[in-house]
Amino acid sequence: MLVTSIRDVKNYEGKEVVIKGWLYNKRSSGKIAFLQLRDGTGFIQGVVVKNDVPEEAFNLSKELTQESSVEITGIVRKDDRAPSGYELTVTNVVLVSMSYDYPITLKEHGVEFLMDLRHLWMRAPRQHAILTIRANINRAIREFLDGEGFILVEPPIITANSCEGTTNLFELDYFGQKAYLSQTGQLYNEAAAMAFGKVYSFGPTFRAEKSKTRRHLNEFWMIEPEMAYFTHEDNMRLQERMIEFIVQKVIERCSRELKSLNRDIGKLENVRAPFPRITYDEAVDMLNNGGYAFEWGNDFGAPDETYIAEQFEKPVFVEKYPAKVKAFYMEPDPDNPDLVLNADLLAPEGYGEIIGGSQRIHDHDLLLKKIHEEKLPVEAYQWYLDLRKYGTVPHSGFGLGLERTVAWICGIDHVRETIPFARTLTRVTP
Repeated sequence: MLVTSIRDVKNYEGKEVVIKGWLYNKRSSGKIAFLQLRDGTGFIQGVVVKNDVPEEAFNLSKELTQESSVEITGIVRKDDRAPSGYELTVTNVVLVSMSYDYPITLKEHGVEFLMDLRHLWMRAPRQHAILTIRANINRAIREFLDGEGFILVEPPIITANSCEGTTNLFELDYFGQKAYLSQTGQLYNEAAAMAFGKVYSFGPTFRAEKSKTRRHLNEFWMIEPEMAYFTHEDNMRLQERMIEFIVQKVIERCSRELKSLNRDIGKLENVRAPFPRITYDEAVDMLNNGGYAFEWGNDFGAPDETYIAEQFEKPVFVEKYPAKVKAFYMEPDPDNPDLVLNADLLAPEGYGEIIGGSQRIHDHDLLLKKIHEEKLPVEAYQWYLDLRKYGTVPHSGFGLGLERTVAWICGIDHVRETIPFARTLTRVTP
């Protein structure tokens, strides 16, 4: 018998196949039962007619409980009304394992209850769609960067020094030595860029921020490219091309999932390079003209970013921030040394910053001066300073927050649904 997945049933119209999966839901009426099945690749309905199946198979279909595992044999029929475009005319039902008292019933539940049962909640159609889109965003990122000639590197997660100070780091005892869970792989990526030219890392990062906003997690994933001989302008051009590539690939590959989330695909189709650009000064004026009492020299908060982004239909770059609100390693603006050559990319529709990037300081003495000004331990950064001693070049890079990007593309409210198992201020299980 031909075993296939729900995702691939379109290739077997009119043929009898076996689907190995689980019962998501069912309803029955007299001599007919409708089984809503899932198998990890999608959802499909199986129609069981009493006179068309063995008696024990029909009786079993009536007894099945939510999340029982089953093997369903049936003929693939095209049905334009079905979410998958197909349904099964069932010819046999085989029980693998009966499920008892499944805790997430098909009714409304509170978010905290569902997060406590995240190991089961991810089976639901909405969560399945979000995490499928996440996987395809991952795939598109790698395709784009690999296609641009980047090399994947893996920076350490345990590090003796920080990128932007230690106040928001998880500290640990590393055999008697103070160490931290990494907040970014950037510094190590800069070293790799001097060896390979263009590199990127893709992995978990950790921030000990006591934040409960819908945009923050304490463990999240970052994509961090670093490029030798790239200017600030080169950096922004790469970012906008990458975001366009990601969004358009998700539209192409995940239209069914986006539709199930009621996502306005038209807004995503508009995400095409080039993106609008404004300076920090222009953003401050925009906020003050819009009724926000914003003081020059402060960093933008979530409401500020939301207001700025609402003025544009595409993601928007805000560039050249005051040096005092940005990290020590950012190259000063040659036209105004109080500013730096950086840019934050703000997603539309209120999702805020999804990328932060900058040209990096490549002058040894200037970088050393900045380290002293920030009162950072020079010895911990000696290897980083070495990069400016042995063949230094202008270089740039950025970090893309995966969960915020998933939230924006999916059109969902909170990043906790964008990762399989969220780590927040109050949650370290399951």
